[in-house]
Amino acid sequence: MTGTIGLLNDVLAGARAENRAALVGYLPAGFPTVDDGVRAMTAMIEGGCDIVEVGLPHSDPVLDGPVIQTADDIALRGGVRIADVIRTVGEVHRATGAPILCMTYWNPVDHYGAERFAADLAAAGGAGCILPDLPVEESDAWRKAAEQHGLATVFVVAPSSRDERLAKITAAGSGFVYAASLMGVTGTRESVGREAQDLVRRTRAVTELPVCVGLGVSDAAQAAEVAGFADGVIVGSAFVKRLLDAPDPDSGLAAVRALAGDLAAGVRRHG
Repeated sequence: MTGTIGLLNDVLAGARAENRAALVGYLPAGFPTVDDGVRAMTAMIEGGCDIVEVGLPHSDPVLDGPVIQTADDIALRGGVRIADVIRTVGEVHRATGAPILCMTYWNPVDHYGAERFAADLAAAGGAGCILPDLPVEESDAWRKAAEQHGLATVFVVAPSSRDERLAKITAAGSGFVYAASLMGVTGTRESVGREAQDLVRRTRAVTELPVCVGLGVSDAAQAAEVAGFADGVIVGSAFVKRLLDAPDPDSGLAAVRALAGDLAAGVRRHG
């Protein structure tokens, strides 16, 4: 089996054809447990997410704020392994038919083996990888393996990225471009801000790939704001917080399903 980059491209194109942004949800694998994580991600798609990113928990997640760090810590203390991450991707994809990506720092993939990781992720039906800390200049081996196995390679751009750097990063990527809405770590914020809009404009000037914005979106109003200028809206910390705050697993599932519904309504009412 090869990966499902084609499905990812189709879902993003379908959202564009509906004149709306795609809604992308994120949760780390193994949180609160592996099985509860699968159920939560499935609930996110049932609630209205188009795409889900499965995080590979890391002991030093430099891009992630305290909410996701807490969830990663819970997953790691629960003994989550790369095999559990790949199983999560596969189970959520089989349950929903949606494109599922893995978001991971490079070090675990490098240790596991890039070719092996790409093969296993594709065999599970994964659509690709988001690699926030892999420099484009050092990505050749991964990109070859990903392309061979039908996986997207999504790179992250930031407001600090100069135009020539944006061109280099986006030329190497596939699937979509992950635009970090502001400098700093993930987390919910009062406003997503003009920096994100300017970054999307500059990124679109150098690539035909869809541009999805993450870092900071937590409610329907912010989703609507970002949907007004981006091809996709990425939400992570807000979903994690719903699970962290829930008194029991069933309440957590209901909370993430409801949030997905609110955000899905938000991406449809922009403009």
